[in-house]
Amino acid sequence: MSAMFWVVVGSTVTLSVGTVDTIIGIGLSTISYGLINSIAARYAAKTGTSVALFSRALFGRAGSAFAAALFGVTITYYVVAEGAIVASALHAYLPAVPIAVCALIVVLYQAPLAMRGVTTWLDKINGVLLPLYLVGLVGSVIWTIARYGYSNDWLTYEPDDAVDLGVPGWWFAFTVYMGVWVVTMMAWDFARFGRPEDARFNGRVIFGTPFYVMTLLVNAVVGMFLAHTIDIEGPLSEESAILGIVAMMGFWGLLWVVVSQTRVNTGNFYLASTNLQNFFARAFRLTLPRVFWLAVVAVVVYVMMLTNVLTWILQALSYQGVIIVSWVAIALTHILVASVRDGSRFAAAEFRPGRVPSVNPAGVFAWSVSSVTGIVMVAFGGAAGTVWAPAVSCVLAAVCYAIALRISKPSWFTLDRPFDPREEVADPWESRVQCHRCSDSYIAYEMDRDPSAGHQAICLACASDSSDFLRAADAEAAAHRSLTVEPASRVVGSGS
Repeated sequence: MSAMFWVVVGSTVTLSVGTVDTIIGIGLSTISYGLINSIAARYAAKTGTSVALFSRALFGRAGSAFAAALFGVTITYYVVAEGAIVASALHAYLPAVPIAVCALIVVLYQAPLAMRGVTTWLDKINGVLLPLYLVGLVGSVIWTIARYGYSNDWLTYEPDDAVDLGVPGWWFAFTVYMGVWVVTMMAWDFARFGRPEDARFNGRVIFGTPFYVMTLLVNAVVGMFLAHTIDIEGPLSEESAILGIVAMMGFWGLLWVVVSQTRVNTGNFYLASTNLQNFFARAFRLTLPRVFWLAVVAVVVYVMMLTNVLTWILQALSYQGVIIVSWVAIALTHILVASVRDGSRFAAAEFRPGRVPSVNPAGVFAWSVSSVTGIVMVAFGGAAGTVWAPAVSCVLAAVCYAIALRISKPSWFTLDRPFDPREEVADPWESRVQCHRCSDSYIAYEMDRDPSAGHQAICLACASDSSDFLRAADAEAAAHRSLTVEPASRVVGSGS
C-alpha cells in the first residue's frame, strides 16, 4: 500500500491519456483487483499453499519451477523500480552524490532488512513504518496546497502531444494496471499466513477492494496532484512527483520516500529471494540458503538500477503483464471450476511433488498459448497490440484452461499412488508425521511416502530435492496405473 511505485505509475499514465481517463481506469482496476485478490487470498488461507505449490497443481513439477522463476524475476523488477525511486530522491536532495552511489546506498541498506522472516521481522517493521507513510502522504498534500495554493487544473490535464492509441484513454489506463496483476501472486504468498478463521475478513478487506482503494486510487491521485502542482525544472516526466516532493519538502520529503520504500522493498526483497531459491532448488537441485539468493537479488537490482528503469516502466509492464495475467486467469478458473464441481470454493489441489506429474498439459497449454499470443501482440502489434494484449491473454488463458479441464484426464493432475499419509490419520491438518530424511515433523497433509526408502514418510522439501524419490514415485504411479482401469471421466479439482 505504501509503495511509491503506485504514485509514479498514476502520474506516468496521465502523461499519455490525461487525468480524467487515468482516474476512470484506476477506478475500474480497484474493483477488479479487489474481486480477484479476494478470491485468491481466501483460497490461499484455506489451503496454506504458496504460489509455487499451487502452480505445481496447475502446471506440474516443471511448470511450478517456471512459475517460481517468473514470480522471482518479476518481483526483482519491482525491487529495482522501488529502489530507483529512493535513489532518485536521494540524488535530488544531494545532487553532488552520483546516482550510481545513491543506488548502491539504497541496495546496501534495504537488502539486509529482508534477511529475517515475515512473522519475526517484516511484519513488525512494516507495522511501525505504516503510520509514518500515512502522515507523509497527507502532509505532502497539505504542504503543496500551503506552498502553491489549490487549483483544479490537475484534474483537467491533457497531454499536448497525446498518441492516438485507438482505444479510449480509460481502457489504456486499465490495461496498464493489468500489467501489475503480479500483486495477486504477492497477496497469495502473504495471505497464506493468515488464520483460516480470518480468511473471509482478510479476503474482503485486507486483500479486497478497500485495500486497493487506498493502494491504487488514493496513491495515484496524490501522485497526479503533486506532479501537476509542484513547480520543478524541465517537462513532466515519470519522476516528476518524486522530484517535486524532495524539491518542496527537502529533508522531510526525502524521509517520507525512504520510509515508504523501506516498507515495500523489504517485502519485495523477501519474495524475490524466496522464489529464486525455490526455482533453483527445484530446477537444478541447487540447495542454498535464502541469504545467498538475497545477495544475488541485491547485485542484480543494483546493476538494473543503473539503467534508469523509471523511463521504461510502461514497456516493462506490457511484457511481464501478459504472462502474469495469464497465470492469474488460469488460477481463478481452476478455483471457480473446482468450486462448481466440488461444491466448495476452497477445494484442495494436489501439490506434493511425488503425486503430481512432471508436466500438466492443461495448465502448460493454456499458459503457453495465452502468453505467447500476448507477447507477439506487444512486440509486433504497435500501440493497439500493446493495449489489447493483457485483455486478450486473460480471456484466452481462461478459455483454453476451461476447455482443457473438460477434456482432461485425472493423470494430468495427479499421480495415483498408494500409501497416502493423509488417509492414515484422523485429521491430516493436525496430525504430525516425522520425515525420515530430515527428521523434522510436519502435518500429514503435506507429507508423502518414499517408495525409494521402504515407504517411510517424507516431507515436501525433501521430496522436492530428491531425484531418487521422484523417479521411484513416477515408477510406482506407472505400476499402480497398469493394475487399475482409469475411469473415462472424473471431476477435476475434487481433491483426487
